[in-house]
Amino acid sequence: WDNADFSRGVGTTFYQEFSTLNTAKPPFVRDVEAKVRRYLRSSYSAAWTLKITWEKAPAYAAWTDTRKTITYQAVLTTDGFRSYILMLYQDGGMQWDYTRLTSTNVLIGYT
Repeated sequence: WDNADFSRGVGTTFYQEFSTLNTAKPPFVRDVEAKVRRYLRSSYSAAWTLKITWEKAPAYAAWTDTRKTITYQAVLTTDGFRSYILMLYQDGGMQWDYTRLTSTNVLIGYT
């Protein structure tokens, strides 16, 4: 991920924790479990999940342009033995203009 810059008052970051050990699971957690099962073809039952959302985040440095923003999420989840992270981007993927970023070696995701 590149640096988001919230210094101009554009965009926000928030999170929601789901502790689901021995409790009913909300639809969001059931969806996460289904994604892990589908992508990894294994059984999975989440005991804890954390959703972090960067909403309408402008690229660093925001003083140059705050019109191009993106919304993306990181979802961390574990069953107590195995842990996973889902990296979710708004439809259309990364919307920042990479030619205007301070770093030119841009990568969506992880290696």
